[in-house]
Amino acid sequence: MRSRLALGRLARRPESGSFLGMVAVLLFFGLFGGSGFLSAAGTASWLNIASEIGIIALPIGLLMIAGELDISVGAVIPATSLTAAIVSGHYGLPDWLGITAALGLGLAVGFLNGLLVTRTTIPSLIITIGTMFGTMGLTLGLTVKIAGSTGVSLVPDPFIKQILGDYLGGMFQVTILWWVVFVIGLFWLLHISPIGNWIYALGGDKESARNVGIPTKRLTIGLFMLSGFSAAFVGVSEVMVYQSAQVLAGQSFIFNSIMCVVIGGVLLTGGFGSIVGIVFGTLTFSIVNQGIYFTSLDPNVGSVIIGALLLIAVLTNDTFRQLALSYSSKKGGQS
Repeated sequence: MRSRLALGRLARRPESGSFLGMVAVLLFFGLFGGSGFLSAAGTASWLNIASEIGIIALPIGLLMIAGELDISVGAVIPATSLTAAIVSGHYGLPDWLGITAALGLGLAVGFLNGLLVTRTTIPSLIITIGTMFGTMGLTLGLTVKIAGSTGVSLVPDPFIKQILGDYLGGMFQVTILWWVVFVIGLFWLLHISPIGNWIYALGGDKESARNVGIPTKRLTIGLFMLSGFSAAFVGVSEVMVYQSAQVLAGQSFIFNSIMCVVIGGVLLTGGFGSIVGIVFGTLTFSIVNQGIYFTSLDPNVGSVIIGALLLIAVLTNDTFRQLALSYSSKKGGQS
């Protein structure tokens, strides 16, 4: 009986469906991808992808749990990469100054997004689309005006390269370790600190959250700033890895990060989700994204699998939420 109750509680957790999906695709590509997929190089191929998308997907997931959405990350990544490259590469200033300017830009865009969302009645989707195109236009115009091209190179200091853009064992990006740091930090924020309950309450009912004294405006602005900072961090990491920045880089992160979050069990309507689920969703997406190249299947099949996973996640996430709610109500009635 105890084991059944434990399994019941486990099945009601938001990350349960994403864990099963991750195991399924891992077994599938482990079987059809052969030794290449299971090798260290094969593992590195999808872990490297997961680390970059994962750093962005985590704060996007928090925003979605809070009932908001940030599309502007696709423009923040190239904008911050180019900021670091122009400051430290084009003008030759210290790397730490370029990194600081890039991270500051990410925070500024996030602050602007949060301020507009809290001061207007316009949905965050529309606002962040607007700031995305605004940031893209400014990035293109200023880069061409300053550097004379749409790309800028940067040769980082060896120490900066080692901590932000190096490869461990020649295969695994150091970004993987930074992803772990983000996971630990945001797990504490959402599941241990009191702020986590505020985030869930904000996504459940914003008016009720405000009425019970939760600083909804400051919390919303903070979450958008966290999203901007995370996108900027990935932008800085990319310019350190590839030693160049391009205006059109980063667009794929917009929908890829949202797919990781939804596959990870977060509801589009807010109020439900977990950090662990987002991690599972990110790994699932990355395994499919890279694993398809280790099989004899058409690479386009990978998109079909990801699309199917997304649809299944959307259809089942609300079911897991209803199970969790029913379990909570029964537990409350028994107590």
